[in-house]
Amino acid sequence: MLDNVRNVIILGSGCSGLTAAIYAARANLKPLVIDGHEPGGQLAITTLVENFPGFREGVQGPELIDNMRKQAARFGTEYMAGHVVKLDLSQKAADGSRKPIEVNLGRETLLTRTLIIASGASARWLGLPNEEALIGHGVSSCATCDGFFFSGKEIAVIGGGDSAMEEALFLTRFAKKVTLIHRRSEFRASKIMLDRARKHEQIEFLTDTVVDDVYEVEKKEVTGLRLRNLKTGEQWDFPTSAMFLGIGHTPNASFVGDQLDRDGEGYLVPQDHVRTRAPGVFVSGDVADRRYRQAVTAAGTGCMAALEVEKYLEEIGK
Repeated sequence: MLDNVRNVIILGSGCSGLTAAIYAARANLKPLVIDGHEPGGQLAITTLVENFPGFREGVQGPELIDNMRKQAARFGTEYMAGHVVKLDLSQKAADGSRKPIEVNLGRETLLTRTLIIASGASARWLGLPNEEALIGHGVSSCATCDGFFFSGKEIAVIGGGDSAMEEALFLTRFAKKVTLIHRRSEFRASKIMLDRARKHEQIEFLTDTVVDDVYEVEKKEVTGLRLRNLKTGEQWDFPTSAMFLGIGHTPNASFVGDQLDRDGEGYLVPQDHVRTRAPGVFVSGDVADRRYRQAVTAAGTGCMAALEVEKYLEEIGK
C-alpha cells in the first residue's frame, strides 16, 4: 500500500466529525479532518447551548467546538481547510485489485482506506439584509435548541411545510403567541400537521406574506420584522422577539453523487446504523439525520462511525 494513503479521512468539522476524530485519534489512526465549507458546523454560529451534557450553566457553541477541536488535536488529529468536490468510492483498479478511496478537493486528491462523511446539513435561510448578523440573537433554525430563551414572548415562524408546523407547535410550550408566516395561501404541510397547528389557540397565521427584513442589528436582538403582502404590496412592521426558520435543511452531500443511497431530499441513508453500501465508508451527524439534528445525537453517531472504522481496519488487516 502506498505511503500517502490515510487510515481515515473525516469530512466535516462539526460536532459529529470532531467526535469521530477524537475516537479515531485515540485509537492511533491519525485521522485527517477536512473542515468543509462551514467549519464547525451549526454550533459555530450558535450562541448559548444549554442542552449538551456536562455544562451546568451551558456553553457557547463556538467554545464547545473549539474545545472539541483541541481535544482531537491533542491525540493526533490533523486538519485541512477545504471542501470536497467529488469522491471515488469504487475502490477497484483497472486490474481488479483494491485501490484506496479517492477524495478530490479540487486542488488535490487524497487517498484513504476509510472515510467518515460528517458534512452536516445547512439550514435554509431567507437571505435578508440583517439575517446573518442576528443568527443566534433571535434568528434561529432550531426550535428545540433555542425555544426556551423566548419563554413568555411573542415569536414568528416562517414556512408552510411540516417543518414549520412542527416548529410552531413546539414553540407554543414557551411562547405567549406564535405567528406562522407563509408566502402562499396554500400549505405544503400534511393535513394532520396543518390541522393541529390551526386548532392551537396560541398559533396565528399570516398568509401571502413574506419577510423583507429583520430588526435590529444595533441592539443585537430581534425586535421585529418588515413584512410585505404579496397580493396587495402593502408593507408594515411586525413586532416580535424571534424569527424561527421552518423552511428545512439542505444536506451537504451533493459530492457523493449516486455512489451512496440518498433519500428524496438528498440525505444519506445508511444501511446499518452508520455503515453504507460502500466498504469502509461511514456516515454520521446531520447529513444522515433529518429527524433529530441535535449536537448530542450528532456526537453519538460520530463515535459510532469511528468505532466502525477501527473495526473495519482490523478486519482488512491494516
